[in-house]
Amino acid sequence: MPEAQLHSLLVLTTFALAAVTFAALFWVTAPYGRHLRSGWGPTISARLGWVIMESPAVLLFVAIFSVGEHATATVPQILLGIWLFHYIYRTFVFPIRMRAAQRMPMTVVAMAIAFNCLNAYLNARWISHLGTYDVAWLTGAPFMIGVLCFVTGWAINQHADAVLIRLRRPGDTSYSIPHGGLYRWVSCPNYLGEMLEWIGWAIATWSLAGAAFAVFTIANLLPRALANHRWYRQEFADYPGSRHAVVPFVL
Repeated sequence: MPEAQLHSLLVLTTFALAAVTFAALFWVTAPYGRHLRSGWGPTISARLGWVIMESPAVLLFVAIFSVGEHATATVPQILLGIWLFHYIYRTFVFPIRMRAAQRMPMTVVAMAIAFNCLNAYLNARWISHLGTYDVAWLTGAPFMIGVLCFVTGWAINQHADAVLIRLRRPGDTSYSIPHGGLYRWVSCPNYLGEMLEWIGWAIATWSLAGAAFAVFTIANLLPRALANHRWYRQEFADYPGSRHAVVPFVL
């Protein structure tokens, strides 16, 4: 099978996985963080689990990218930088900043590794080999709009994470109501920010691989945002009733 055909097939598989994931997560909330519960097998440190499961998005992505025909071209290099701008932080810095010494089921880690390997191949191979981007792409509307969306999402995500981290002292596992920034209007601005990042990536790359990742991200995070929103309202009698789950004034 030609690689382009295999790549297209795997992109379609990712869209299908997104649909299955979206449906499943309305029935079963992924068991990590505040939703951690027994019955999902052995657990490991959440910090270690996070590094392990996110590492393919850095290490495998760079390895696949580096053997692409267009790996040294200007636009692919910039797209690589955008990708790593998110994932170096998410893989190696964010786990260090985590304050709670929580646990994570190894089944969750294994599923995340599988997806990140697939996603790394699809996006790295597209931008470095199967896709074609000349320098003029940098001044086109898709790239500029996509980068603006990505940076906006990143800023929202960073602020939301910082608010959550400040709520706890090191080792504290309790939960409190977050305030400030987009927390005025939604329970999970961190998820909103991440969804905006990968929508921006899809626009900037103008690719089905990027679109599949954006759709999967929404399929994964939107149900979790709704679950977190329900949890907040159940746990805190004084939780602000005007807040929505993830999209201000809408959802």
